[in-house]
Amino acid sequence: MIITLEHLAGVRGFSVNPGFCRHGARAWARRHGIDWSHFRHHGIDEAALLAIGDAFALALVRHAHDMEASHGRQQ
Repeated sequence: MIITLEHLAGVRGFSVNPGFCRHGARAWARRHGIDWSHFRHHGIDEAALLAIGDAFALALVRHAHDMEASHGRQQ
């Protein structure tokens, strides 16, 4: 699955508001060698995030799957 900024905007549990602020997300991406521009425009394969393995990456992948599952149930 390709993880996008839409997924990033809704992940919960890392601040009072849902999502990860763009400034914080860019810093996180930089720490993990993720090309922020590519992520913004094309998304990133979940395998790359799972390989990072930190709590945010894992929560982001889980959230993306939850979003996709809920969209499927709404149709």
